[in-house]
Amino acid sequence: MTVMLPRRNVLISLAALSASGVLLAACGEEEAKAPEETPPATAGEVPPSQGSVDMAKLLEEGALPEKVLGEAEAPVTIVEYASMTCPHCASFHEATLPAIKERYIDTGKARLIFREFPFDPRAEAAFMLARCSNDNYFPMVDVLFSQQRDWASVQDARSALLQISKLAGFSQESFEACLTDQKLLDDVRAVRARGANDFKVESTPTFFINGGKYSGALSVDQMSAIIESHL
Repeated sequence: MTVMLPRRNVLISLAALSASGVLLAACGEEEAKAPEETPPATAGEVPPSQGSVDMAKLLEEGALPEKVLGEAEAPVTIVEYASMTCPHCASFHEATLPAIKERYIDTGKARLIFREFPFDPRAEAAFMLARCSNDNYFPMVDVLFSQQRDWASVQDARSALLQISKLAGFSQESFEACLTDQKLLDDVRAVRARGANDFKVESTPTFFINGGKYSGALSVDQMSAIIESHL
């Protein structure tokens, strides 16, 4: 069962939520329930999927405009559900995505649709700040993942996020305006609710590659093998 976070100001939630609470919920609903992960595969072997979804339904318009890397005509579509406080998501974006982008996204063979699936107020705040960055959405996501240890698991997450945001061009006023935007918060939560209810996303990262479901931080070899199987 997906437990939705209470409707309240994210700035208040950042102050109230302890660092240990974030670590418990970073990549799934319960620390004791390990995320379902894609089994390892030998080089060149396509890992088995954990099910499939209807691609037409998956690609329907949601509460927020899609954030996409790659061309719309690419033969392979990767939809990633991630949480900004999830270490597995940060690992994928730092260790795997750059190679996948170079090999497949930049060459027109694949595109990546990145969707918000926050498990805690800190992840919600990070996604909101990325959305408020407008054309700098992916650079902001990259910075927040690369500096995840500096804000996701510290006691004063608000100050840490403010400092990162100022380097991205935010002022104190625009930072607070972003994190008190109730409609944006509701929309971020709606993206997560749709992923959970319609596509049974339970942990992060979860990928849908041309409809096939894969959970866990896929390696370069694993994701390459899946993409190649669709080319």
